[in-house]
Amino acid sequence: MVAFIIKRIVQMLPVIFAISVISFIIMDLPPGDYLTVRILELEAIGDVGARTRLEALRERFGLDKPVWQQYLMWAGNFVQGDFGRSFEYEREVRDLIGDRLLMTVILAGTTMVFTWIVAIPIGIYSARHQYSIGDNIFTFVGFIGLATPNFLLALILMFVAVTQFGIAPGGLFSPEFAYAPWSIARVFDLFKKIWVPVVILGTSGTAGLLRIMRANLLDVLGQAFVRTARAKGLHERVVVYKHAVRMAINPLITIAGWQLPIIISGEAIVATILNLPTVGPLFLRALLVQDMYLAGTILIFMALLLLIGNLLADVALALVDPRIRVS
Repeated sequence: MVAFIIKRIVQMLPVIFAISVISFIIMDLPPGDYLTVRILELEAIGDVGARTRLEALRERFGLDKPVWQQYLMWAGNFVQGDFGRSFEYEREVRDLIGDRLLMTVILAGTTMVFTWIVAIPIGIYSARHQYSIGDNIFTFVGFIGLATPNFLLALILMFVAVTQFGIAPGGLFSPEFAYAPWSIARVFDLFKKIWVPVVILGTSGTAGLLRIMRANLLDVLGQAFVRTARAKGLHERVVVYKHAVRMAINPLITIAGWQLPIIISGEAIVATILNLPTVGPLFLRALLVQDMYLAGTILIFMALLLLIGNLLADVALALVDPRIRVS
């Protein structure tokens, strides 16, 4: 297993390299750059020293050089922990995304746990009671969840909260903890407020996993080994939960490997609506204004999460299913 993990980590390196090259080229495709636009804006309002200051930044980051040289400078600094500077916010990218990246991972991880805790038991129930009233209700609710965009749920929630309860849901912390250092009290405050965005972000994922779990378990329950287990006189709960569910859950473990970055990329609009301190709004804004180092860094970290998630999913499959052997 250790050799397998090391081999997979080595295989990640060329993938990350390819992703970084493609991402950098795509970000450089639009004509001009942020500094050029900023120079024109400042000169238009009479800032005569703007060109000198921003040209110094252009020279520092090699924006006056060919694209391949810009990439080499950025990649070389990246592996040393220097992710560049955000031109719009005039701060180092490392300082800008540090706390937000942590908040994003916590939010996405909690959302994944929520979807699994809700979807798997309901999927098992629906498979065991196929076409019952409960199964039909959960199927109907699941289709609504799949069809409703997360940002629309966020808007509905805000409207109901403001009009019916006189409160505005948003953020992940109470005002007194928003900029406070980490402490036990701040952690408890986070987990008191995190459930609103978790439910919003997890609705579509829960509905999808529910349908997958139901379909997989129905397929497994019809296989020969389940009929043999029943013929041997095993209790139905043992047949279902010890044997059938263990087989049916394998595809969900695979899905979990790439679910985390999908949640992160999909939370940008919801985070903007609910004013969440995550990387989603930063990433969206960076793409709009061509803040290339900020956008590129967030994109690389999302790719890393995808690769790490797939690695953990493969390891979990080998541990859960004894038929899978890693060599």
